[in-house]
Amino acid sequence: MITSEQRERLRGWFAGRLPDDLFEELIEVTVDREEITVIGRVPGPRPARDASPAEREATVEGRIQEFRERTREARMSVARDAEHRFGRKVSWGVECDGRRALFTHVAAPVMTRLRQPERQVLDTLIAGGVARSRSDALAWCVRLVQRHTDDWLTELRESLEHVQRVRAQGPDAGPEEEASAADGG
Repeated sequence: MITSEQRERLRGWFAGRLPDDLFEELIEVTVDREEITVIGRVPGPRPARDASPAEREATVEGRIQEFRERTREARMSVARDAEHRFGRKVSWGVECDGRRALFTHVAAPVMTRLRQPERQVLDTLIAGGVARSRSDALAWCVRLVQRHTDDWLTELRESLEHVQRVRAQGPDAGPEEEASAADGG
């Protein structure tokens, strides 16, 4: 897990490294052990006033696809630098007219052991058409928990960052670790 300061440094690096005309606004930079996801806002299209909802949706999809193709080389250049510097894959996404679209991103396998009652929950989600597989059902459950416990998870992450800072200042910390803890990284 990374600290708030490390997260801010990462976001700052991307804000400084991205071409000025890539996004209207850098919305979000998220990171975990495997991946950094960068999401920016792109200008929405201007469909005709009398455009149907289907036509409006298609213009947004078209705008997102146009952005993805037009900026591929610039994004790949930034991703190469970031992957070398941070040791993680970089994924991209955009928000356009209130719609979020993620481009190719990491789907990391997660090992877990579930007992029968937990497997039955996953199988029920599959039978109900909510998921195609146990893996999809487990991801659905994680998203559901995330949606309903964001405040609790934020508080937990903050307390873990505090624990990391305290550990770094402990008696086993060498001069290098103390300096690293002092500058957040």
